Amino acid sequence: MIKIIDKNSIRQRRHERVRAKISGTAACPRLSVYRSNANISAQLIDDTAGVTLAASSSIQLKIEHGNNVAAATAVGSDIATKATALGISKVVFDRSGYLYHGRVKAVAEAARAAGLKF
Repeated sequence: MIKIIDKNSIRQRRHERVRAKISGTAACPRLSVYRSNANISAQLIDDTAGVTLAASSSIQLKIEHGNNVAAATAVGSDIATKATALGISKVVFDRSGYLYHGRVKAVAEAARAAGLKF
């Protein structure tokens, strides 16, 4: 039997390895990034309660081309302002198995510039 290995299955295995080590709490939630071909989104997740505290995406912000670095920067700064409104200043960054490059890096740097610490 031939097992087909694609980029996404490799990414998901890498994501599972990382998720085994990091977890978000109410005081220090997990900032999870999801990157698709057309859009990008970010969530603040409390893993102990299993709830999403805040979310932002290029679809929610009505960005026409949500698959570029400018859209990722807007999502990063938006999620950081939502976090500060909730009284959250420190998060754990979860890149979801993606390389820390391009749009994922833009979300992280914009969130840091807007005041989140990680």
